[in-house]
Amino acid sequence: MRYFITLSYDGRRYHGWQVQPNGNTVQAEMEKALTTLLRKETTVVGAGRTDAGVHARRMTAHFDSGEGIDCEKLAFRLNSILPYDISVAKVEPVDESMHARFSAKQRTYRYYIHTRKDPFLRAYSCELHYALDFGLMNEAAAMLTRHKDFGAFCKSNSGAATTICSVVAAEWHRLSESSWCFEISANRFLRNMVRAVVGTLVEVGRHRMTIKEFEEVIAHGSRTEAGESMPAHALFLEDVKY
Repeated sequence: MRYFITLSYDGRRYHGWQVQPNGNTVQAEMEKALTTLLRKETTVVGAGRTDAGVHARRMTAHFDSGEGIDCEKLAFRLNSILPYDISVAKVEPVDESMHARFSAKQRTYRYYIHTRKDPFLRAYSCELHYALDFGLMNEAAAMLTRHKDFGAFCKSNSGAATTICSVVAAEWHRLSESSWCFEISANRFLRNMVRAVVGTLVEVGRHRMTIKEFEEVIAHGSRTEAGESMPAHALFLEDVKY
């Protein structure tokens, strides 16, 4: 039988979601906990591969088991032994054809920034010290929904089979007088894509790149023409839809 786990995590202590040889990951912690509780080696597959330092308010992962499971009890026990910065919302049985990664239809990320020093935001939002033209940044963001190839925002040597993505929404939202978030939804994302998009939009907002130049960056598909990648600590995987 196949089960979906809905979880959230603070990514600051982890080298991303996916198991790696050089550091602890969220996937490794989840597999260790499941293996302990189910008393057999258990592998989990996540909906995506968040980078080191990136957080998730809602990540979905699946695992298989040859026997029936009390889902509510398992969720409780997982929360009892998982580290303090990983939380399980629910465990539920799904059809065996469902796949946490390949069955996902849409993923949503948010990147948070603030423009006034705030000790309570610094851990999960990027502090910027210059004025930004958010109207212009939203004009540029709207262009993302009209393009399909996002090679310009893909980390070099990422190994991606394709740089084609379908962005359905991309917009800056004001949260307070001095804080904003960039929300973007797509069927899939490339490695480092959101942070590279935000870094390029910031160039537009600082009037260091025109709208026309932003569109040319997308069209040319060259990572060297796009803006710098923004820090990971302000990026959240917000939702995954099936």
